[in-house]
Amino acid sequence: MNSIPKQSARYVPIFAAVLAIFFIVLSPVQAQCPIPDIAHTSLLEANQPGMEITTAQLVDFLAQRTPPVLDVRFPQEYAISHIPGAINIPPDSTADPNNVQHESGEIAARYPADAPLVLTCNGPSCGKSKRVAKALHDNYGFTNVLRYQLGLPVWRALGNTVQTDLDGFAYIFNRDFTAVFVDARAPEAFRADTVACAVNVQKDEADAANTDGRLPLLDKGARVVVFADNLQMAKTVAAQIAKKAYWSSSYFSGNFEDLENSREMRIHSERRCHVSEAQHTEPEHDDD
Repeated sequence: MNSIPKQSARYVPIFAAVLAIFFIVLSPVQAQCPIPDIAHTSLLEANQPGMEITTAQLVDFLAQRTPPVLDVRFPQEYAISHIPGAINIPPDSTADPNNVQHESGEIAARYPADAPLVLTCNGPSCGKSKRVAKALHDNYGFTNVLRYQLGLPVWRALGNTVQTDLDGFAYIFNRDFTAVFVDARAPEAFRADTVACAVNVQKDEADAANTDGRLPLLDKGARVVVFADNLQMAKTVAAQIAKKAYWSSSYFSGNFEDLENSREMRIHSERRCHVSEAQHTEPEHDDD
């Protein structure tokens, strides 16, 4: 049987000692530089205007209500869904979409050049935030522009909910017949009157609704819009639904009365209702 040569055998304990020292030295370095989780990272793009921030940083900024978070998308995009607390600075709809003079000029008129502010738009591939950041720096001397380059899609993908305004609700109601409208009001209010095709989901019912047919279990990309008479309740239920991987869910910024009084939609009109697989049943046949 082959044996380890004596000379080589002498080096085994030396190698083991060196290896042990390596891991002892490396461990504190790893402790000091932990690998960030997805909420604490960004695209890390080099040589781009404005400093990127992470999702965790954005959550903190929104909670503190400073610095301002500016959404530079079109008004309709913003109305359909936006990060709660973000302020819309829309482009000139008649201008070249690559020309950001309108947006940068509006921002410069509202905020001092040394004020920190956050720009965001439609996700990693959206160049709008970068163009506005560059225009603010080059044309108006802004020095503290931040960018949430991950944008609305990644914000949603990480389980965060978004807000829908009245115009956005009407757009979805009138055009998207796969959308699910969730009435988070009390069951008796829901039974008395609600939006056509709406389902009633209360706080802490997202788990049950995910499997009993109220939510489209097999269509996680379907729009799910939550409304209530209490904004915080709508937001809470929407946040719980978002955590069930409904990445296109949101909550309405108004109340049921706002929906009833809207001239942009008829909430009691007949519309094609979304039917989930859990709700679908085969037709009955008589035995011959």
